[in-house]
Formats: sequence, structure tokens, C-alpha cells
Amino acid sequence: MTGYRQVLAVPGMPSLLAVSLLARTAITADVMVLTLHVVLGLDLSYAAAGGVVALLTAGVALGGPLLGRAIDRHGVRPVLLATAAVQVVFWLSVPALPYGLLLGAAFVAGLLMVPAQSVTRQAITATTTTGQRRAAFALESVQGELSYIVGPAVVILGAATVSPEAMAWAAGATIAAGGAGIAWLNPPVRTDEETGAGPAARPPRRQWLNARMIAVLVLAFGTTTLLSGIDLAIVATLEAAHQVSWAAVVVIVLGVASVTGGLTYGALSRPLPTWLLLALLGLLTIPAGLAHDWRWLCVAVVGAGLLTAPTLSTVADAVSGLAPAGVRGEAAGLHSSALSAGFAIGSPLVGVAIDLSVPAGGFAAAGLAGLTAALTGYLLSRRPAAVSHSGSGRPAAPDRAPHRVA
Repeated sequence: MTGYRQVLAVPGMPSLLAVSLLARTAITADVMVLTLHVVLGLDLSYAAAGGVVALLTAGVALGGPLLGRAIDRHGVRPVLLATAAVQVVFWLSVPALPYGLLLGAAFVAGLLMVPAQSVTRQAITATTTTGQRRAAFALESVQGELSYIVGPAVVILGAATVSPEAMAWAAGATIAAGGAGIAWLNPPVRTDEETGAGPAARPPRRQWLNARMIAVLVLAFGTTTLLSGIDLAIVATLEAAHQVSWAAVVVIVLGVASVTGGLTYGALSRPLPTWLLLALLGLLTIPAGLAHDWRWLCVAVVGAGLLTAPTLSTVADAVSGLAPAGVRGEAAGLHSSALSAGFAIGSPLVGVAIDLSVPAGGFAAAGLAGLTAALTGYLLSRRPAAVSHSGSGRPAAPDRAPHRVA
């Protein structure tokens, strides 16, 4: 636990993690908010709700690198304030928009979503030492798991007791408040050494977006493809057993196991290779298909849950270690895009597997997707890479070596 105490002793880190958690909880819940609004507020189908969610997700995936590049050029505060303003306008207008306009507006809102997650990761890289960084990213991944547990549950409760429209306004206010809060903190995204060296040079994309960086992005994509597939497989398994009402309990068990695994992994003295963590996550996911009862499913998902946050945190750590200072924002944006793309692909992929086989096939498809990404990432990371340089033109520091990938 010494590592966690050191991380929380970093000036501004507790405040940043707290405000970021607020923003990320609301951002995590926005899919549920839009789904309930379309189904209950507009009285349309779940397929129609899926169209809105798909465009929001596509916007997030495309907007990540663009916002990251804007942060590299203009700094954190202007980008956060501008995106927070866009979210206020979008979420205030959601209840009044007809479905056709809502589709276009959701895409724009995703394109300009508050980059709370990527800014937090950049700040962790800039303000922590090599020895602190793994514990810091473990805390960041645990933060994501907590937002995943809390956000949708609050939205469902609020929609049932108040209204879907009220939850849309609340989501917008919370996202904007989180973005404005991080802007007020204005966390550094470059180290003191990098700042003292003057404006960071922007290396050519081919220099840093090399095989090893692509390997990490593939691992990020594979991780969230697997995780979104697990969610759908849980629902399908319990629906077949006529126990779908227990799905929330299984998801909570999965989330708690992930939090436990993340905190434990962050306290370890030696990290595991990213590809190996994802491979183990895939292997432990496949046997969950043997469970046909909610109680046994709770037991079956614990193994995968324990590896979820460690895998996500190690991927984030690898991106930070490979990105030069001058393009750190763009690299963090590409990382977020890879995660979003995985979430978008995972459910349809596993859904096809379930339709063509049985619910257990969903867990098999999710696990195999993770294993495929792990193997691909491993093979890419073995390719020789050109000597990387930091944004100041000096060779990368030893702690940024590619051992974090392989």
C-alpha cells in the first residue's frame, strides 16, 4: 500500500481523481440515459435507442485523437471548457429533440465529449515517478470500474423515480461540472523537465505510431471487445435460465472483483506483460459459459473480474510509456478511441455467436477475441522498433522502454 500512499501524496492527485470520477461516472451512464430516453421518453424501440448510442460511440471514437491533438497544441483548460459547454447544450436539448435530430446531435456530442479520462491519464504520466506510475494507473482503472458500477444504477433509479428527461439534464450537468472542475485544477500534462525544455517538438507520426504503439492499441481494443461481450453473455445466459433479473447482481460481482484485482495488482512489485494479462483474461472468460445459474455465474466471473482492472491499467501505462511528450494528448486520444471501438464491436460480435450457438458461445467468443488480440499484440511488439525520442529531442527515458508492452 506504500505505492498508493505515495500516489495520493502527489500534489493535486486526490482532487484530480475525485473530480475525474464524477465526470467519468456521468459519462459512463450516458448510454443508459439515452437508451431510457428513446425507449421511455420517445416511446421508440430498443433498436432505435441502439442507433443513437452507436452514433454517440462513433463520435467518441473519432473525437479522441482530435481532442488529444488540441490538448497538445492549446493546453488542457481551453479544450475542457469548450467540450463542457457543448455537453451542456446537448443534454439540455435532448428532451426537446425529435429522433432524427437526436441522431446527429448524439454524434456531435460524442465527437466533443469531455476528455476526462485521457486528461487524467496524461496528468498521471506527468506527475508520477516510474515507481509510482503502476499504482497510479491501477487507481485510475479502479476509478473506471466504480463509475461503471454506480453510473448506470443511479440513472435507472432516477428514471424510475423521477423521469428520463430529468436524468438527461442531470447527466449533462454532472459531465459539465466534472469537465469544469478538471479545467479549474488545470493538471500538468508534461513533466517539470519537459516544461523546462520549452515547447515540445511534435515528432512525425510514423516515428511514434510504430509497431509497439499499434500493439498496445490492439490490446486496448481487444480488452474492451472482451469486456462488452461478457456483459451481453451474462444477460443472454440468465435470460435462458429465466433469471435475467439477477444480471445486475452478477455485474456488480464482476465489478467488485475488478476493483479488488486492480488494487492488488497496483501494490505488486513487478508487473506482468500486457499481452499475458489479456491472454489470461481471455482464458478465464471462456469457462464462465459452463455456468447456467446466477449463483454459479457469480463465481465464474470472479476470475475474469480480478484481471480486468489490471489489464486496463497496464495498457494505459504502456501508452504513457511509449508516447513522446509532444504527442501525448493524441496518443491518449487514440487509446480512448481503441477502447471505444472495442466496446462498440464486442456486443454485436458476441451477439452473433449467441444467435448461432448457445449463450455459452458468447463467453467463448469474448474470450477468443481477447486471446486473438493478445496474440496479435505480442507478435507486433516483437517487431524491431526505431529508436524513440521524447518531445524534447532526447532519447526516451528507461522507464518508457517497450517491456511494458511485451
